[in-house]
Amino acid sequence: QVQLVESGGGLVQTGDSLRLSCAASGRTLSGYDVGWFRQAPGKEREFVAGMAWGGSRVYSTDIVKGRFTISRDNAKNTVYLQMNNLKPEDTAVYYCAVRAEAITQTPRDYAYWGQGTQVTVSS
Repeated sequence: QVQLVESGGGLVQTGDSLRLSCAASGRTLSGYDVGWFRQAPGKEREFVAGMAWGGSRVYSTDIVKGRFTISRDNAKNTVYLQMNNLKPEDTAVYYCAVRAEAITQTPRDYAYWGQGTQVTVSS
């Protein structure tokens, strides 16, 4: 069993940056691929970025490419999402999730989820 806790969200202005953290407990994240997702009000949860456990494969969607960077520190059992040049359309609850198989962009493929952290970007 893996427990995930996100932190680092908040209220920022357009163009600001935030770094989200996802701390895991219960077992090591080694061997798990990690994904960051977000869900805006009235919208479905969508994939934002993902990384294989060894860091050899990194994925991000076009809407955040060049602005968001995923990283992980396996020694700290923590995954990060650095978000730069934030825009109002980035406003959402951000979730991290892990799975023992290869990254997918489909939320239902992930077995373990955090509770989410709210990111609000004002214009």
